[in-house]
This record gives sequence, structure tokens and C-alpha cells, in this order.
Amino acid sequence: MITLLLGFGAVNTGNNLLYLMVSALLGFMAVSGLLGHWNLQKLRLCLAPPEEIYAGIETLMGVQVYNERRLIPACLLDFDFGAHGASRGHISILKKGLHHKVSVPVVFTPRGIHTSVHLKISSSFPVNFFVRHRILHLNHTFYVFPRPVPCFGAGSRYPKNAPGMRETPFKGTEGDISRIGNYQGSEPLKMIHWKLTARHDALKVKEFSALQQPPVEINPLELPGHNLEQRLGCAAYLINDLVRQGQPVGLKLAHASIPPDVGRGHTLSLLTALARYAQD
Repeated sequence: MITLLLGFGAVNTGNNLLYLMVSALLGFMAVSGLLGHWNLQKLRLCLAPPEEIYAGIETLMGVQVYNERRLIPACLLDFDFGAHGASRGHISILKKGLHHKVSVPVVFTPRGIHTSVHLKISSSFPVNFFVRHRILHLNHTFYVFPRPVPCFGAGSRYPKNAPGMRETPFKGTEGDISRIGNYQGSEPLKMIHWKLTARHDALKVKEFSALQQPPVEINPLELPGHNLEQRLGCAAYLINDLVRQGQPVGLKLAHASIPPDVGRGHTLSLLTALARYAQD
């Protein structure tokens, strides 16, 4: 606006000083625009999604940013996935030849397999005269799991020492004594075997076998809900809830089933099967 006013004043008055000021301002605007445009060039971006993404729930999507320039750094970079009013990821400065991972908030819908996203990268560099941006199409395959929905029966628990519980080869704090070991410094005092300790020069502790709950098989179609998405959300909630208890969980689907098991990889396999259900 100031540049326009000075330009009109220079034309109306013929003042050479005003012409010089307008020329300097226009040149500065042109240089800042070119620098802002160049600041967004030669940047390579790759997605690094988290292991768990749930439909309709905000998550932090990792974005690896590589500065492939050989001279100067990239400055004042903002990243967002185009949602109105959404918060952004920010990098103040990224030196030449280096890379940096930034976390960008995003909400994905619907559930299922996603193969690409559109990421907006913008910058107000160098003096906030212009905010330039680029829209990048990033290819990466990842799954969006059903949104967990608390449902009837999700809070059920097997009581301790319930019929059907079995011992596992892992250490625990209950069950039968599996062996006597040396005190490592982290065991609670109640686990010290005082009688054996009195016969030896070192503290002895009782090591128990862990108890494992009976396996559970979940059939999403038999769970409560008004539609398929709510039933799948209930199944996702139950899987996460039971896994936290260390209980083997399986899944029974219309045309396939996954036997009960434990572990992080098994949990992700169950959630992935729910994400793909009725979409193949």
C-alpha cells in the first residue's frame, strides 16, 4: 500500500526522490519474492507415519524434510495437511545437506488403506512481504484403523487366578514359584526368600511364573452398534483394552480368522484386518 501511495505521489508531483523511493521498494519486493520462491525449492519430503492411526482422531504424522541445496539453508518452513484452522509443523532453519523430522497434526477419514496425501509447505521468508506455498503430492501406503468406540462388555475382566488361566515362561509376581534366583536390586522385599538367604551369603529371591488370561476371539459382527463402522470401532476398543491386560486376542471375520496371540506385531495385524474389512 505504501508503495502504491508513493507511486501515485511521484506521478502527480514529478518528484525524483519519490521515484527513487518507489524504485527501491519495488526492487526490494521483487528480490524478497524471488528469495521466498527459491526458499521452497530443492526440498525433498517423505512421510513417516506412526504405527497407529485411527479414523477421526488427530494424530501426528511424521514428515522427513531433506534440504538438497548445496549453498544456503532453508528457513521458516511451515507444514500442514490443508485442514482449515489446523495447527502446523514448523522448521525455523534447515542447514544445507541435512534433514529434519517434523510432526504435523492431521486427522484421517475414513478408515482403510491410504496411499497418498497432499501436504502444503509454506514460508514467509525473508521479511513476511509474501507467503509463498507449494502443494506436494506424497505417496506412501498406510492403514487408518477404525475409531475405537467403548461398548458393552469392553470393561469385562477375568479375576485373578480364574479358571482357565495358565502359566507362561515369562516372569511375573504371581503364580507358582519357578526358581530361586539372586537378588538384582529391583525386586520388591516381599519376593525375598528369607530362609534361603539365611543359609547363603547373598540375598535370594523367589521368581514366579506369570499368569496369562484365557484367549479371547472377537467377532465384530456380534458386537453392539448401529452399523458396521460402530461394530468395528467396538472391536478396535476391545482389542486395545484386552492387549493392555496381556490377554491373547484373536479375530473372527466373515472369510478369515486370526488366532489369539499376544505382542505388538499381532495387535497391529488385528487392527489392520479391521481397517481392511469389507474394503478388499
